[in-house]
Amino acid sequence: MNKWSQMADQVLKGKAVSNEEALSILECPDDDILLLMHAAFQIRKRYYGNKVKLNMIMNAKSGLCPENCGYCSQSSISTAPIDSYRMVDKDTILEGARRAYELNAGTYCIVASGRGPSNKEVDHVVEAVKEIKDTYGMKVCACLGILKPDQAKKLKEAGVDRYNHNINTSARNHENITTSHTYDDRVRTVEKAKAAGMSPCSGVIVGMKETRQDVVDMANGLKALNADSIPVNFLHAIDGTPLEGVKELNPLYCLKVLALFRFINPTKEIRVSGGREVNLGSLQPLALYAANSIFVGDYLTTAGQDETEDEKMLRELGFEVESVEEMKASLAGEK
Repeated sequence: MNKWSQMADQVLKGKAVSNEEALSILECPDDDILLLMHAAFQIRKRYYGNKVKLNMIMNAKSGLCPENCGYCSQSSISTAPIDSYRMVDKDTILEGARRAYELNAGTYCIVASGRGPSNKEVDHVVEAVKEIKDTYGMKVCACLGILKPDQAKKLKEAGVDRYNHNINTSARNHENITTSHTYDDRVRTVEKAKAAGMSPCSGVIVGMKETRQDVVDMANGLKALNADSIPVNFLHAIDGTPLEGVKELNPLYCLKVLALFRFINPTKEIRVSGGREVNLGSLQPLALYAANSIFVGDYLTTAGQDETEDEKMLRELGFEVESVEEMKASLAGEK
């Protein structure tokens, strides 16, 4: 048994990955990558079998954000030519939910730019969510920025199952990415969502000039938060943002990052997310041996892979999409 399979075996027995072991995953020799991904799959298979969860994003409010996040085309310091608009109407949100249902996406994610939602915006989302739950019964995730406790409670009562607020990077690297809010602001929002009874979703963006230790700290930070769903994004540097032109990643390193997140958070939904198309390239299929979830359709301001290509990729890998009905059954079990 090779060292990666031995490490996976220890994880499955309940042993936490040490900092030294975590760094060794990121430093795995390139010609060992198939051994590493096989080991990650040992863990993934225990908890998720050959199932893949599909998620779809609705960019319900774009641009117009006062924050100064260096990676984001919607921030106040970005000059990227994007569509900017205030919160879309309820029918547009419902149309997105219909499309997600048709694509067999078990989770529909309603995302809005900005530091945090106004009470009016929360009420608008609440109205739409109630109708989505009544019509489709699918899992709904909201991503609206920094929440107040009463807003979190209102979203939960309307039927929002999950709340996303990414930590994005390590506490150490956070000030290099944004200064308009703190790492602790992000952690507190995740905790507010949890306190209101929503499932916590929080993830990262890799490739923002962080160190390998930062990546390990991100994975452990999400473990400490007990995030149920972890989107792992790989920087798709956008012209007009401070990170324009940054290209630190290669496909093999991206696979090592996904394996790391699986080893450190063995039971969690790990979603290979934004930037997978441009950073993993032809190695995208291998990502699913560590991750068990993907986004279908487009992201916020960048295009995703055509859904027919995703369907083909999953079929040829021998994976099965978790159906909306299976998702409903799992939600019923959680309640």
